[in-house]
Amino acid sequence: MTDNKSPLPREGEGWEVVIGMEVHVQPTTRTKMFCGCAIAPLDAPPNTHTCPVCLGLPGVLPVINKAAVEACLKTGVALSCEIPRHTKFDRKNYMYPDLPKGYQISQYDLPMSHDGHLEVGERHVRIRRVHLEEDTGKLVHAGDRLHKAWESFVDLNRAGVPLMEIVSEPDIRSAEEARDYAMALRTLLRTVGASEADMEKGQLRAEPNISVRRPGTNELGVKTELKNINSFRNLYRAIDFEVKRQIEALESGQGIVQETRGWSDAEQRTFSQRTKEFAQDYRYFPEPDLPPLELDPAWIEDLRRALPELPEARRARLVSQYGLPLHDASLIAAERELADQFEGAVARGAPAKATANWLIGEPAARALSPDHLAEIVKLVSDGRINRDQARDVIGEVLNTGRPPSVIVSEGGLAQLSDASELEALVREVIAANPKAAADYKAGKQQALGALMAALKRKAPQANPKVANELLRKLLQ
Repeated sequence: MTDNKSPLPREGEGWEVVIGMEVHVQPTTRTKMFCGCAIAPLDAPPNTHTCPVCLGLPGVLPVINKAAVEACLKTGVALSCEIPRHTKFDRKNYMYPDLPKGYQISQYDLPMSHDGHLEVGERHVRIRRVHLEEDTGKLVHAGDRLHKAWESFVDLNRAGVPLMEIVSEPDIRSAEEARDYAMALRTLLRTVGASEADMEKGQLRAEPNISVRRPGTNELGVKTELKNINSFRNLYRAIDFEVKRQIEALESGQGIVQETRGWSDAEQRTFSQRTKEFAQDYRYFPEPDLPPLELDPAWIEDLRRALPELPEARRARLVSQYGLPLHDASLIAAERELADQFEGAVARGAPAKATANWLIGEPAARALSPDHLAEIVKLVSDGRINRDQARDVIGEVLNTGRPPSVIVSEGGLAQLSDASELEALVREVIAANPKAAADYKAGKQQALGALMAALKRKAPQANPKVANELLRKLLQ
């Protein structure tokens, strides 16, 4: 028997969090991993995307999905993994109602790629392996608590859907780092075209392995695994809760049991599901119905050369080429579409920092084409419209598709920025508000706000910056 309980700690000492991540990703393919069934949309009726292969009927043979293999290899190359010449599939044996064959086809000792890394902020996270497997079906539970008439249904639409499993070493040290790692991984997957990695559609699921230990020790504590976390927010909250739970348990003299736990979003807590299995429990052996794969090195090099600029390199270039602060560059490079939109607008003459500010601070601006975004940024930067007007123009662009400059011209929205024209208006406002003018001259700075408000009512198109300067000048 193996004792899965960790040694009791000495009171008064600190703790170090140790996290390894297992991330399951659905690669971009039209069909399942080993058959020709189409990938079912989330709202598809149960059991409508199945065939004898994914139902596990006797006498059928699986066929490997080449597109899934290519997505897995692209991911491995992008993560700087070693790609072996020889790889194979294995049977992972266990019985569960959503697993019709009684085993899952996965990879065990010869994964498709291994020993890579991903830089996440200041953290160097080693990647242990990236391999392919098939998904299971889904259990749907229903019933009546009052009459205790419980039933469970099995939907096998997802049975056989290809999954990449990306396994990190235990290099992550906080809930925040784990969330950032998952987000960085999603960006990389989208950048190389390996997956849409949309958590809301179930295309990316995170499973952190969490333990705590005394600082300065190399021995790992007993870990728990959180299963199927489906949002970055829940990933952060689940890890944060689990870390606190483990520390409280150890400091109260309890041990930590190696187990699988779930996350209840409604209750904001983790809960025990089952004792954690070990590899020997699955009785892995080579899949007899699939031949070993021989990966052509020339193919791997073609995939490597075809990779686009990766997020880390793009972030560095946004800083060096456009002079963006690292914070801005990190936010923009985190989404390939956002970075493309930024560079497209700047290429059309929009100032880089102002463009970044709009994309980071105004979510509606992200829906604009690079042409329209560049127009908006230049209209504001040139003083033709102010930021509030620009927001209205963006709404009109998105509703009608008309260019921003046309909307501004036809709607009479252009700011009045000519100092000579504004001066007469400013003088009228000062004359009409003698008390506010006198208060400002007496040193009450807030009186300037009252005068600016009066000017805005009189001339809504007045450029506030030019008007403010004129007010101060004339009041002196």
